[in-house]
Amino acid sequence: MKTYRYLFLLAFVGVISCKKSDLELYPYNQIETENAFKTEADVTLAVNGMYAGLRSTSNSTYFVNGIWNILADVLSDNLIVNVSGPGRLTLRTYGNWQYTGEGTYQLFTDGYIIARRANAILENIDKMPDGAFKNNAKGEALAVRAMTYFDMARVYSKTYQNANATDWTVPYVTSTDPTILPPTEPVHGFYDKVIGDLESAKNLIGSDNGLYRMNKLTVSALLSRVYFYKGDFTKCIEASNDALGANPSLPARSDFGSIWKDAEANGNTAPYLGVYFKIRNTKTDNINNIGVNYYQPIANNSVPGGYEVKSEYVVPNDFRQLFAANDIRTTTYLYTGIQAGKQFHHVIKYGGRASSILGTDPSGTNPVGVVDYKVIRTAEVLLNRAEAYYRATPSNPAAALADLQALKKARYSGYLESDDAGLTGQLLLNEILLQRRLELAFEGDRFWDLKRRNQGIARSKTIGDLADGTGVPYIFTDLPAGDHRFQLPFPQREINFNTNIKQNPDY
Repeated sequence: MKTYRYLFLLAFVGVISCKKSDLELYPYNQIETENAFKTEADVTLAVNGMYAGLRSTSNSTYFVNGIWNILADVLSDNLIVNVSGPGRLTLRTYGNWQYTGEGTYQLFTDGYIIARRANAILENIDKMPDGAFKNNAKGEALAVRAMTYFDMARVYSKTYQNANATDWTVPYVTSTDPTILPPTEPVHGFYDKVIGDLESAKNLIGSDNGLYRMNKLTVSALLSRVYFYKGDFTKCIEASNDALGANPSLPARSDFGSIWKDAEANGNTAPYLGVYFKIRNTKTDNINNIGVNYYQPIANNSVPGGYEVKSEYVVPNDFRQLFAANDIRTTTYLYTGIQAGKQFHHVIKYGGRASSILGTDPSGTNPVGVVDYKVIRTAEVLLNRAEAYYRATPSNPAAALADLQALKKARYSGYLESDDAGLTGQLLLNEILLQRRLELAFEGDRFWDLKRRNQGIARSKTIGDLADGTGVPYIFTDLPAGDHRFQLPFPQREINFNTNIKQNPDY
């Protein structure tokens, strides 16, 4: 596999906050891996390197230093290109559904970089004596590998419910051998491997690893996500129950904004402020991609606040109108402001840790757009469970409604459970789906969720990019359910090298 042959010639450990002398201990490469796992310190260094891959890889496509937090929204109907914006060609290609096998290489390669780091730990962990340290490191590696492969499957393959026995996805590679040429494999079996890794991880991993590492609650939350996509709603409910506990951690409305400004945890462990797992991005790291994906503040003393906003993608007015005035997400996620003399609905969810609505900090202490990446939150798990209750056999609409009411009570001022007391049937499901769209907007969910439900995309043909709905509308408006473009193409260079990989149909 070409990707693996490239990667194994490189040192794979990117270490979070380590000294130069630590990096000189020994290169973790294909030749001397056996010398890199002799002590607990060696394993800890490798685990840190695995997590560092979630923050930034050589190609910088995932999570903090990549486009993951915007990709699913650009691909769907949550965002529209701002014709006055920067206009990055890569995102325009995704937004227009014009991707080819030459343009998705980084998503493919970055996933295998992360998986390779996890595999190196798993291949060598038995050198450690049995005990809590060994179990925890093994559990973390299994969980990171499973999460990464699941995300790759969301990109490149049909979801479990939409796939038949012959539909395929990426290879589930569990080796660091650079000579292998693994084939694409059936989607259904791939999901079984993801779940197998996560279930094994759950039995091994510790409970007190903090917010910046996987732990037992995180694994249960990820199982909730995977079972949800699989359509195993009974198992989704069980995993959700494990993650949420008797009293789900939903921060009060007054604390909701603190999630996105990375309020100091003060030693709290997950789920703190409703977050199970975050990827660290400090002001020393100063990786601002996560915020810049959406907007940049530009000094302009002629506008209120002294700044205007420059965004490549903005929120179309039909979606903006779904955010109510009494919804705390409205002001936390969105800002209607001026760019080039025109009003747009900008996404400010990742503006930075400063208090300003634009994420600007006159003191210079908190760089704009530099925040942690929130991988999974209690709100997602609660919404997974709500929909699972509705769709399970037997259905439990009362439990589904209770979860919906719990979320809305934490988001809308003046909300009373009696406001939704009469919701039943399709109206109840519609409200659950609406709240999912609002809650997880701009977090890398929408496109994959539409694919999961086998629902097409119908963007407005008339609403433009300006805040009042005028301006330039979408050029490409319709992606029918089941269209081959819901599966992105495999990189052509990988197929050329490894003939065991089959290209997705119609590319």
